[in-house]
Amino acid sequence: YKRQHINHGLRPDESAEEERLVRSMSGMAGAGYETIEVDVRGSARRRKTSLEHAARDLRYQALRDIARKHGAPLIAVAHTADDQAEEILIRLLRGSGRKGLSGMRSRSGDVIRPMLAIDKERILRYLEDKNISHCVDSSNTDMRFVRNRVRHRLIPFLEKNFDRGVRRALCKTAVSLAEDEDLLEDLTREAMRSVLSPADSAGGMPEESRALLDRQKFGELPAALQRRVVESLLWQLHCPASYSHIIRIVRAARDGKTGAEIHLSRGLRVGVQRDYLEFLYPRGRSSWRGRLYNRE
Repeated sequence: YKRQHINHGLRPDESAEEERLVRSMSGMAGAGYETIEVDVRGSARRRKTSLEHAARDLRYQALRDIARKHGAPLIAVAHTADDQAEEILIRLLRGSGRKGLSGMRSRSGDVIRPMLAIDKERILRYLEDKNISHCVDSSNTDMRFVRNRVRHRLIPFLEKNFDRGVRRALCKTAVSLAEDEDLLEDLTREAMRSVLSPADSAGGMPEESRALLDRQKFGELPAALQRRVVESLLWQLHCPASYSHIIRIVRAARDGKTGAEIHLSRGLRVGVQRDYLEFLYPRGRSSWRGRLYNRE
């Protein structure tokens, strides 16, 4: 296996030392080593996103590029139980639903998190006991970042004023919700098979560009499954699934009048017919003005 050092270009003074440490540890472990530099600031500027999001996206893209090059099926990352607790609080503050609040998984596709159930203090004690060198990322104390404010301000406040075990409680909640989420995902897939008609290739369009949703069968589903079916379908169609859009589509399936339509991002249209909702990219995945159905 190989160890990777991703240089984000944000801390030039520290990055060189981190690279030397990773290279040294790789040699001691008899593992391969590779470093990649990514332009986080430039990416954040071009995409108009935060440094945090740009760094994360570029980091995982780089790791997957390396994995593909070497035929590696999995990527191991070092998220801890502390990271899990912080992530759950951040998602809660942003209004995430059950899926978001189930936190990070021990395995998500090609990413594994072998230390997700271990708290950071225990890991640091182990490093100290074994006299293993490690680096401290100075950006982890930068209060401009939400995660750092949660880590250094919110969680200590909760521990001091509410419960010393708040981190463990958050992680236990995530485990419970993850189990519920697994069941709901199975129910959602089953529901989707029952309410979605096989997408034909009308107009030569690929299947992932068109879908038909049976209004009667959809209306027989519990409300929670209705929302999840719509969310999954929008992601399947490569369209952002905001809560407001999901609710509008659910209401259209229930009460929408024939000929009405909903305009979503990236050119997706949802047309209301008597028996079904039609999800369609009439002009491909790009924004455009105009109606899906021409009214007489």
